[in-house]
Amino acid sequence: MDAVRVALLREVLAGTEWVQATRRFAGTLRGAVAPHGGGLLLVGSAAYEPWHLAAHLDDEAAWSGLPELSPTLVRHRVPGGAPPHLAVGLGRLAAAGRGETLLVVTPEQPGAGLLERVHDARRNGATVLALDGGDRDLHALAHDALAASPAVPDGGDEAPADLDLDTVQHLVSAAAGENSLPAPRGHRRFRDRLARLADGLTAPPPPRW
Repeated sequence: MDAVRVALLREVLAGTEWVQATRRFAGTLRGAVAPHGGGLLLVGSAAYEPWHLAAHLDDEAAWSGLPELSPTLVRHRVPGGAPPHLAVGLGRLAAAGRGETLLVVTPEQPGAGLLERVHDARRNGATVLALDGGDRDLHALAHDALAASPAVPDGGDEAPADLDLDTVQHLVSAAAGENSLPAPRGHRRFRDRLARLADGLTAPPPPRW
């Protein structure tokens, strides 16, 4: 979802809490990974790997001039032959501590094992954030959390303001880059970047994911 689609989505969501809520959470994320911080760790559950959010944050880091937004994706299972930036296992969470930010993203219950690792990271001084389906135990550990709307069963009626976790992630990642402080040189404000993207992304950053 590029900046044009994000802008259109915000128009649809005008009058709901989502635009303000995702921008608020993005501000918390941006502040937590401020320059001189220890980095951003991104982890999902055993069944949900947030690689899509990792890619969007990586792009926003390049476009906004905020390299600290580029995350390290922590994986429950690392396949053989994975490149270094996709080969970080759960053991990395044991080393998380003061100055680092741990963002947990999952639409389902995170599981006792992950919750224990998150608890240890927070106890060691890491800032814990959560984008999820509203798990109480995870929210109790998080310094800040944002829950997506519950999944709607097949055939159910979805309210206009209901957003799934994937859509919430798009809004948060876009806002994290949009609300950045101006770079010293060559920085484009969001409106300028929106116009540029509307004409076509002619030279996007090379994909890492």
